[in-house]
Amino acid sequence: MEESYVWLAGYWLLTRELLLLAAAGVAVSSLDDLLFDILYFARELWRRLTIYRVWARADASTLVGPGVGAPIAVFVPAWDEADVIGQMLATFTRTMRHPRYRIFVGVYPNDPATRAAVEAVADPRIGIVAAPHLGPTTKADCLNAIWHGMEAYERAHGVRFKAVVLHDAEDVAHARELDVIDYLIPAKAMVQLPVVPFADPQSRWIAGHYLDEFAESHTKDMVVREAIGAALPAAGVACGFEREMMGQIADALGGAPFDPDSLTEDYELGHRIHARGGNAAFVRIPGTRGEPHVTTREHFPATLEAAVRQKSRWLLGIALHGWDRIGWQGGIAARYMLLRDRKALLNALVVIIAYVAAIAYAAAIVLKGTVPDARTLPAVVERGTALDTLLRLTTALLAWRLAMRMVFTGRQHGPMEAARALPRAFIANIANFLAALRACRLYVGGLISKTRPVWEKTAHRFPQIVADE
Repeated sequence: MEESYVWLAGYWLLTRELLLLAAAGVAVSSLDDLLFDILYFARELWRRLTIYRVWARADASTLVGPGVGAPIAVFVPAWDEADVIGQMLATFTRTMRHPRYRIFVGVYPNDPATRAAVEAVADPRIGIVAAPHLGPTTKADCLNAIWHGMEAYERAHGVRFKAVVLHDAEDVAHARELDVIDYLIPAKAMVQLPVVPFADPQSRWIAGHYLDEFAESHTKDMVVREAIGAALPAAGVACGFEREMMGQIADALGGAPFDPDSLTEDYELGHRIHARGGNAAFVRIPGTRGEPHVTTREHFPATLEAAVRQKSRWLLGIALHGWDRIGWQGGIAARYMLLRDRKALLNALVVIIAYVAAIAYAAAIVLKGTVPDARTLPAVVERGTALDTLLRLTTALLAWRLAMRMVFTGRQHGPMEAARALPRAFIANIANFLAALRACRLYVGGLISKTRPVWEKTAHRFPQIVADE
């Protein structure tokens, strides 16, 4: 009896420590998220009470551009994209309303299938830029090749592009996207439009959790970042940059605006623009009154393995390499955003500890009701203690967090997806934890091997039917 009592007492103590650690970690992270919620809703209320009482809400069709002016360059880096790039380019050129743009597609010498798919579109507004290296390198390296190709085009044709817009080979861009970017640049050095994942009926839970994450990130988080004056991280798609600003960054980096060793070149570019004093805008605007917002849409990974690979690349580039490459530059707001970006690694660990603690606590309750020696032990969580108070606070914060996820998902995708967002939170936590483990392994492996990163691309899909917006 004494031996079992000792084991049970040790289990009780371990469970308490796990609960305390998990509750403290979840509370800190949730309070951080709650601050963002408060700032977002306060901003929304203020704008309704002031700006929108004086000015009508704009839509993309009301934006009056500068008339005949400089064209816009669209960069599309492509490695092993033969299955989607042709459809993407054909859809873009068929639907885009802006009259002055040129698409530069970066391809590799050892990827003839992608090049052939681009050539098959046969549109004079599309130019192919061959990377000087065999693929894959990094997306940043491919983008630098496209940059040099654009410069060569400018010299050959005596033109100067106004802006550079980034897209991926699977994107479905809104027909008025370039109109919005053209209107805001050069008043803004960077313009980011929302990214909205497609709902995948074949992957409601894995691909579906991206719906929830982007609905909150590209509705609330980016808006708050802009409002407090922090750097806006570019998403790599549906983002436009002033040509002159990119030229300055290219000059500072030795002739090209992207660091070829970066895995998250878009994220770093947003920070470089902010460091140079460039204004950035995250723009949510309807195409026309009553229509959906001007967004870019795409499919996201439909399997857990693919999602983990993609997210681990993001975490590796932003949280780990970003720490090495960007540091903690900027003012209070900028450093706070860097901390938020990098807390994802710690959050993944805290969430798993919370799951383990919850299971251990549930088991302790069962043991206390069924094992005689356990009945003599005090409750794992005694009422009125600091741990009890902390757990109640954490429970309330988690309930609020899940409610917010459902609210923002419902706004973007409707009530059915809002209902799915609740169980999908568990899927997201598991994917993020596995991605964090893989990111740490890749980071340590890179430090040991001292090898340069390569383009670990995601297998892409293009929707079968795309509405002409």
